[in-house]
Amino acid sequence: MADNEDKKAKKSERAARPEGGEAREKAAKADKADKAAKAESKAEKGGKAAGDAKAAKAEKPAAPREPEPKVPARLKVDFDQKIRERLAGQFGYKNRFQIPVLDKVVINMGIGEGVADRKKVESAAADLALISGQKAVVTKARKSIATYKLRDGQAIGCKVTLRKARMYEFIDRLINIALPRVRDFRGLNPKSFDGRGNYTLGIREHIVFPEIDYDKTSDVWGMDITVCTTARTDDEARALLTAFNFPFRQ
Repeated sequence: MADNEDKKAKKSERAARPEGGEAREKAAKADKADKAAKAESKAEKGGKAAGDAKAAKAEKPAAPREPEPKVPARLKVDFDQKIRERLAGQFGYKNRFQIPVLDKVVINMGIGEGVADRKKVESAAADLALISGQKAVVTKARKSIATYKLRDGQAIGCKVTLRKARMYEFIDRLINIALPRVRDFRGLNPKSFDGRGNYTLGIREHIVFPEIDYDKTSDVWGMDITVCTTARTDDEARALLTAFNFPFRQ
């Protein structure tokens, strides 16, 4: 009899176990449903808050940003205030439009090694853009020369033309920073005029400009800088550039 009672008790326990498991599963599902409902309610509240904030921003127009004041180039101000009057008194100009002025500056870099490697031309153009503050143009060969393994249309250099404010800023950096850093610099050649008021000078190493990081530069390039003026004679152009503190050799 005792054995029968023990068997019945075990059966009742086994039968009760799944019922308890089902109850637990139902409770867990109910908890998940409650959490999901709470999360949805929070998301709805957050979306409403964000929508209200966007609507408020849309209703209130943003205050207009004040433009930054433009600072004129230092050499341009000196020319208008001092150099113009000095040249007028030196040459006896009767009309202010007769006074010679700076027209443009052309910087040219010839990359002979670019015939074998196009990447060197692109690197030189990037350095020239840093120096001048303006994107450089890649120059290409106009005809094929078999002796130099040169083909028509092949990239062989780069150039850039500066005018107005960028021209004055470049000349300022050239005179006061770059030229004093040239090795064994003894002054510019006073005879490098073309007879029409234009002056050309050459720089062997482009790393004299502060924009170029010497540690990150793999190659050193030379460049030709041509300063174009509206002067009719070389004497007028020389007087104009001397007024801009060009260090001509005496």
